Amino acid sequence: MSRQFSGDAASAGRLLRRKVLLALTLSSLIPILVLGYVVHRYVQPSLDPAHVGRFYGLQALILLTVVAMLSGAYIMWTLGRAFARMTELLSNDSRLAEIGTRSDEVGTLMKSFSSMLGTVEQQAMDINTFAMRLDAAYRELEATNAKLKETSFKDEVTGLYNRRFFSLRLEEEISRFRRFNHPVSVVVLDLDGFKSINDEFGHAVGDETLRDIAQILMKHSRGINVVSRYGGDEFAVLLVETSKTGARLYAERIRHVVATFPFSHGKNVTASFGVSSLPDDEATTSEGLFRAADEALYAAKRAGKNQVMGAGPAEKAD
Repeated sequence: MSRQFSGDAASAGRLLRRKVLLALTLSSLIPILVLGYVVHRYVQPSLDPAHVGRFYGLQALILLTVVAMLSGAYIMWTLGRAFARMTELLSNDSRLAEIGTRSDEVGTLMKSFSSMLGTVEQQAMDINTFAMRLDAAYRELEATNAKLKETSFKDEVTGLYNRRFFSLRLEEEISRFRRFNHPVSVVVLDLDGFKSINDEFGHAVGDETLRDIAQILMKHSRGINVVSRYGGDEFAVLLVETSKTGARLYAERIRHVVATFPFSHGKNVTASFGVSSLPDDEATTSEGLFRAADEALYAAKRAGKNQVMGAGPAEKAD
């Protein structure tokens, strides 16, 4: 059994040696062939035959290059044979054990080499294990950060963005307006008589009503818009690249959908809306633009509820 194993190891060593020698030979010959083709195909035709010295000088340079590369190929061949021989020796357990038991310099060298190889392998395994643990910890940290970030920006009841995220995005859009003068609008809506729903049916039904409103807003809003629950039964929508006229049309559409929506508790629900926009309204900050929409919302409440009111004295007077 041991002889068969030794024979298999020797065969594997010879096969490996042949592959190594073939690879080294090809790696040396291929550049020579490529260089010869480039010179005779592109360089020589462009030379003036009258310049004989340059022509033969080029030929001599090519010859010296070929000789140098052949010498390099021979050296690589020799190193390859030595490497293959060492591989064959290492693959033969009986020979390796025999060399390791020798008491001369060769035995000492092989013992040192074996010890060093074992140490290197152990260190490589330790490094690989540490890298895997570090990668796993990094992935876990990324997932935790993403979850925390998502949680900190989402409303627990409706799943919409919360007030904090809305304020950040509004500030970004105000900055973009200052740079490029692109329109931006804010729509604020508040449910009319929402307290009576909580009082009559309980907070669970009230939360379900808020979720229905959230779904209506998401369904009828573009993906680039920011829909948020601002607090209580008040919602805020940031309309990107939308003028005041477009914002009022959006608010009217949402108002109609809410007023005709079949809520599970069976009662009709309406909402009042306030709209503000840049550059239409006189607001210089994100807080000022939101305050203008919020004031328009309460003007709509005072005017009879279930309607849309725009910011600005002229629109409120209408």
